[in-house]
Amino acid sequence: MLSAIERLNSHLDQQFTEQLNGIKALSRQPTQTPGVAWHRVLPTAVSSPKLIAHFQEVAQLLELQTEDFESPELIEWLAGNVSLKNAVTYSACYGGHQFGHWAGQLGDGRAITIAELEVQSQRVECQLKGAGPTPYSRSADGRAVLRSSIREFLCSEAMHHLGVPTTRALSLVSTGDNVVRDILYNGNPQAEPGAIVCRVAPSFVRFGNFEIFASREEHQQLKQFIDFVINRDFSKIANANKGEQQKYAAFFCEVCTKTAEMIVNWHRVGFVHGVMNTDNMSILGLTIDYGPYGWLDNFDSDWTPNTTDAQNRRYRFGNQPGIARWNLICLANALSTIISDLEIFKTGIQLYDLTLNEKLYQMQCDKFGLVSDKDSEEDNGRVIENAYQLMQTHRLDFTLFFDKLTEHTNNSNATVNELIDELSDTSYSANDTTEGSLQLWLEDYVAIIKKQNMTPDVRYELMLKTNPKFILRNYLAQQAIEKAEQGDASEVKVLMDLLRSPYKKQEGFEDYYKKRPKWAEHKVGCSMLSCSS
Repeated sequence: MLSAIERLNSHLDQQFTEQLNGIKALSRQPTQTPGVAWHRVLPTAVSSPKLIAHFQEVAQLLELQTEDFESPELIEWLAGNVSLKNAVTYSACYGGHQFGHWAGQLGDGRAITIAELEVQSQRVECQLKGAGPTPYSRSADGRAVLRSSIREFLCSEAMHHLGVPTTRALSLVSTGDNVVRDILYNGNPQAEPGAIVCRVAPSFVRFGNFEIFASREEHQQLKQFIDFVINRDFSKIANANKGEQQKYAAFFCEVCTKTAEMIVNWHRVGFVHGVMNTDNMSILGLTIDYGPYGWLDNFDSDWTPNTTDAQNRRYRFGNQPGIARWNLICLANALSTIISDLEIFKTGIQLYDLTLNEKLYQMQCDKFGLVSDKDSEEDNGRVIENAYQLMQTHRLDFTLFFDKLTEHTNNSNATVNELIDELSDTSYSANDTTEGSLQLWLEDYVAIIKKQNMTPDVRYELMLKTNPKFILRNYLAQQAIEKAEQGDASEVKVLMDLLRSPYKKQEGFEDYYKKRPKWAEHKVGCSMLSCSS
């Protein structure tokens, strides 16, 4: 019987390294790598790897069984201490616009792809984050701390179960080695426990992979890369009977559509990415690179969790649709160096705008349980806009507001006054005007839903599947981190169970569905985070 490692090796399908130019010589030395898409590198061994947790539903994508995770050899692979026999492990080269400015070559500074697989006709790329220095690490050590690794491990799967397009997380391994980090960039570096996450996706290609070739005027390599990505990751377009320019047009339009759908889902669940640089934008429209992300507690369209962005708030919640559009224009600028028909890009950006507006409106109607027909647009627009203003002014909890509204729909005996009390309780700073403002809004809302042709049962089911009850609030993740840093992973595993069923409450875990406690409002890791990880 084959071992887990042998089975994985049999699934290798290394198209990225076989079809694209790369540097095959092993090296960890920081260097500029013009003309190539990848550089071969081995993970750096760690002293004492231990499996903290894994998600079995992700393991199944690799045909790994629960008992496989009892194998020391598999844990060594997930820690980067061993490689698959025939695997070419590598880091990808890409550039990016960071906070609105071109940053030049960036690349996988602490991510190493350890396997490109094809399993049951599905592509699966496995990447270790925190596996040591690569040629793209610049002056960094390529490592990751336990704190940031837990956040990526949990949030990847929380987003998946919420129905948001995302990369996945397979495993979380402690390394036994400390990593020095200055968490707030205030001149106070400290040793923290190290960890490695194995993350999984069909592809980790980013906008920045295209930008780096364009910036270097490497037009032949850029064309080769576009053709490769279309053939591998956009097979429907590749197999369509279209000319080259038509395929490029379809590709860009598909990227624009997928990006819009991702942003709408972020706004549905109150997610703020925090670092929407072009090197953090997936060509597949997946949420990628979970750094200083955050979830809205009280609704605030100007909120960003990233301390680095605290002054300008470029990546604030309400600005995410505009930033995604700006990033798509950056991608268009890169592609335009070899695609002559500029109408392709105009059409793609218009499609982004159209898709975003249509799906954002539909999503908001679903959250409020409103009929989205033409006759209801004026009423819907007013009541939705007023609700967000109400939430912002009175600092109402975003998730709890919609949960209370949803549950009220299912309770025929509940009064409006009871709902006012419940919604008022979601405020982080209720005042004398809160209940009155809620009453005025609810009177309008109730009048509208009475006019609309939707039964309470249908409305409830619609709202129930759109509005989560559980989100991975920053303070919950921070509590799990603090326990894990003391060697107790029990809270990580509680959160793993809860995030699998975000649209229903689990008995006995009532405290996990409450608003952020007062002690967490200004606590590091609970309200503001840095890129230090």
